[in-house]
Amino acid sequence: MAEAALSPAAAGTHKSAGASNAIAVEHLNKIYRSAGREPLVALDDLSFEIEDGEFICLVGPSGCGKSTLLKILGGLLKRTSGKARIGERNLDGPGPDIGFVFQAPTLLPWRTILENVLLPTEIRRLPVAQFRDKAMELLAMVGLGGFENRYASELSGGMQQRAAIVRALVQDPPVLLMDEPFGALDALTREQMNLEVLKIWSRTSKTVVFVTHSIAEAVFLADRVFVMTPRPGKIDEIIPIDLPRPRELSVINTEQFGVYSTRIRQLLQAKGDLS
Repeated sequence: MAEAALSPAAAGTHKSAGASNAIAVEHLNKIYRSAGREPLVALDDLSFEIEDGEFICLVGPSGCGKSTLLKILGGLLKRTSGKARIGERNLDGPGPDIGFVFQAPTLLPWRTILENVLLPTEIRRLPVAQFRDKAMELLAMVGLGGFENRYASELSGGMQQRAAIVRALVQDPPVLLMDEPFGALDALTREQMNLEVLKIWSRTSKTVVFVTHSIAEAVFLADRVFVMTPRPGKIDEIIPIDLPRPRELSVINTEQFGVYSTRIRQLLQAKGDLS
C-alpha cells in the first residue's frame, strides 16, 4: 500500500492483457455558449479508456462536469470537440448499448412498475412481449418480485431506484451509466443499494460509470476512481482500488479503505473543495 494512486499518464498500466475497451475518450472538450455571456468551459481535454466490465466512479467538486461527462457518454449531450466511443460506435447520440440511471427514479405514476420497466422497449417500438420475461427476472433479482403490478407511490425510495435500474438494464446494454442514483436516500438505504448494485454488476458483467459525491461510496464500489478538478473539469488523478471482491460493508473499516479515502480527500482538499 505504499502507492495507492495512479497518474492519468500511467493509467494504461491498469489494463490487463487482451482486455478490450468499452469506452474510449480522446481530448474531449465541452463548452457551453449562450448569447451575451462568456463561454463556459465545462470539460477540458479529457482522455481515458475504460475496459469491458470495469466499475468506474467519478468524484469531484460540485460543478466540475461529472454529470456533463456522463451525459456525453450517454449520447444525451453533444461534445464540443474531441472523440468519444462506446465499443465500436462513435458517440453521436443515444443507443441501445447504453443504460442510464438518473439521480431521481422518474417513474411514471400512472404506470405499474412492470410497465415503467418496459417503457424503453415501447419507445423504441420493440416487441414488448419479448422483454417481459427478462423484466420479471430482473425485478426478482433486485428484490422486487411480486411488486411488478404496484405503482411507484406504493414503493419506498430505494425500491423505486431499483426499478429505475431494472428499466436501464431491460434491453441488456453492455454499458450502464449512473448519475448519483442514491444521493437522495438515507444512509442505511444507500448502503443497501450499494450492495445491490454490486450484486447486479457481478451477475451481469456490465461496464459501469458511476457519478458520486461520496468518497466512501466511490472507494467501496469502484475498480478505479477518477478524481476530477474544479471547472474546467479535468482528470486530476486515477486511483486503482485494490480491495478484494466480492465486497462486504466491513471493508469500510479496513486500513486499506482508509488509505484510499484519505488520498481522494487530499486531492479534493488541494483543490479547495470537498463537495
